[in-house]
Amino acid sequence: MSKPDISNAEFDVLDVLWERNPASASDVVQTLSSHKEWHEKTIKTLLGRLVKKGVIGFEKQQRQYLYYPLIAREDYAAQETESFVGKLFKGKITPLVAGFATQKTLSKDDVNELKALIAQWEEDND
Repeated sequence: MSKPDISNAEFDVLDVLWERNPASASDVVQTLSSHKEWHEKTIKTLLGRLVKKGVIGFEKQQRQYLYYPLIAREDYAAQETESFVGKLFKGKITPLVAGFATQKTLSKDDVNELKALIAQWEEDND
């Protein structure tokens, strides 16, 4: 599946569905209303857009629609990461990690996880 173009608002709706699915429009509205000042109609519009983009699906149960994601969070994250690194760093990861290192935003745990990932990559690719 190619990377869908998802706005930040649509992402917020999708994030709710990744956390709890299937969910009715009312469930999504209730969840987002706790930290967003969006109207119910806005959220239902966002759900409709995500359906049209093929990112979420739905099934009708009695008088309500239950929505569920059609793309896994991990798959979307991988596509977004690849797109981000491609755009900003011409596909090279080193400048991204170097940026975090020079800004001192890498923790000791982050560095250890990166070392473990590199060691695993070396093991798998030698």
